[in-house]
Amino acid sequence: MNHRFGYGRVSTTDQTAENQRLELAQAGHEVDQWFADVGVSGKVSAMQRPEFARMVGKFRKGDALIVSKLDRLGRDALDVQQTVRDLSELGVRVVVLNLGGTDLTSSAGKLMLAMLSAVAEMERDLLIERTQAGLARAKLEGTKLGRRPKTSEAQRADIRARLEAGATVSELAREYGISRGAVIDIRDPEKVAARLAAKEQRKGGADTSQARK
Repeated sequence: MNHRFGYGRVSTTDQTAENQRLELAQAGHEVDQWFADVGVSGKVSAMQRPEFARMVGKFRKGDALIVSKLDRLGRDALDVQQTVRDLSELGVRVVVLNLGGTDLTSSAGKLMLAMLSAVAEMERDLLIERTQAGLARAKLEGTKLGRRPKTSEAQRADIRARLEAGATVSELAREYGISRGAVIDIRDPEKVAARLAAKEQRKGGADTSQARK
């Protein structure tokens, strides 16, 4: 006898996956067995989720897995594809409600999954391109990149003055809530500049060497 399995996942323990089970029922999918991972991040691959893995161990050829959304099947497009392939090899149908109830192990489902993966990859590439273009533009405009300093220019001037007056590095680090290294960098800005220049020089040398290859 074939069985219908339902699966849900929520990221925090103060959430419940019950709404996802009800969503399946309201769509006409009464499941024989229900599994849910509670407090498990969507960044965890499907087969590493405790309840998902336990459910897979119960599958038999001809069974069906029904989920409300595609991300219940994996952390990203590649993981979802691998999950569907693994379940297909077990002879298990995979149905996703928000994809119109299509069985992803069917020919139409595989085509849909491939198209969704291609779109996801394209969006990721576009995001990388936009980020790199934004960084390049900011650099051309002279914008300083990186984290904002924890101290203002006035505070840094005060730190330097008090160091010259005899205050200790540890004392000022505690007072301003910064590390001893940060106080030392404020005291010796020339060394910081020299360190950054050396880093850029090493980077430039590496780029040149790579180009020659």
